[in-house]
Amino acid sequence: MIKVLLATANPHKVREISELLAGLPLDIRTLSDYPDLPPLCEDGNSYEENSRKKALCVLDATSELTLADDSGLEVDALDGAPGIFSARFGGENLSFAEKNRMILSLLKEIPEEKRTARFVCAATLAFPGGRIESFSGTCEGVIAHDPSGKHGFGYDPIFFLPKFGKTMAELSSEEKNRISHRARALQKVRACLQDCLTQS
Repeated sequence: MIKVLLATANPHKVREISELLAGLPLDIRTLSDYPDLPPLCEDGNSYEENSRKKALCVLDATSELTLADDSGLEVDALDGAPGIFSARFGGENLSFAEKNRMILSLLKEIPEEKRTARFVCAATLAFPGGRIESFSGTCEGVIAHDPSGKHGFGYDPIFFLPKFGKTMAELSSEEKNRISHRARALQKVRACLQDCLTQS
């Protein structure tokens, strides 16, 4: 069994990542198990840079194999915003329901064909000893005109998937875990961890 420390205390992310890595012999811990760690630094210029910074920060503080991710929503009509600033868009104290309303307001006059967007995720494994592996995943969609759905979190209620005829928040966790940006990045993380288990 491999001990893996997730560089997050977000319960939604913890649940999603745990589901995506289910079946591997992992002892998964989170930042909630390490309350004295310093705040994580997310001042990078890309998702990968942020995920690497978070992973290395936690690895340096704990000496544990660490998995960190950074993700965001890119809206083409907003020149890629909110992008790497997705969590802080509109202010850190703004709820995601309010962030979603802000994006819908900004896109109020934007026609259907120009509402294209994508979710992007970068995930990094930082190993004791200095090895670092980074992986990415994307999921294409469009911004809906109104929020819909009670599943998921963040921008899921306004991210519409034409192939499914649903927003991300209307998908079941099983459906989301097959096609989401985080699922696609974590499939590669999973393969890397399986290799580690095979070699150990």
